[in-house]
Amino acid sequence: MTRQDAPADRPEAAAPAGDSPERAGEFDPALAAAQEALVRAMAAGAPVPDGFDEAAVRAAADAIVRKRAGEVARAWPVLAASYGTDWPRVFAAWAAGRPTRGSVRDAWDFARAHRAELPPEAAFDLALAEARWAYDGQRAPRRRRAAVRRVPGGVAVQLLGRMRVLGGRTRR
Repeated sequence: MTRQDAPADRPEAAAPAGDSPERAGEFDPALAAAQEALVRAMAAGAPVPDGFDEAAVRAAADAIVRKRAGEVARAWPVLAASYGTDWPRVFAAWAAGRPTRGSVRDAWDFARAHRAELPPEAAFDLALAEARWAYDGQRAPRRRRAAVRRVPGGVAVQLLGRMRVLGGRTRR
């Protein structure tokens, strides 16, 4: 039975469970605060709010981080592939407690945090991305008009969207 099918002489049947017809559509600040605390616990590593099953919330949080790892792998495949089967575990350890900023920015922030240990292909991708885009880690990336950046094995020169790598290093 849908709300439209509810008998007119039974108003309680027309409202969702737990709602009275008088409260339908009202903003409930306590509910909003509880929902916000729950989302923060699942997506940003905040403490589990009172009244929620901690094991279930942590299981959901783990699933969200695994999903993020997959999204980052699709956004920046060379980065994820460079970690092989360890990718989900390594990304999850880094992402725990960090709210997502989108898969591209998550990948970029992860790559910057692990710059010293990146394999050559991933370091090359990071260097090219930093030549093409201006990204300060806070605001959304912006396309650069021109840039020169060191890349493993050479120098990347970017001018008005065209990229050249000098020094013999090219992508395999």
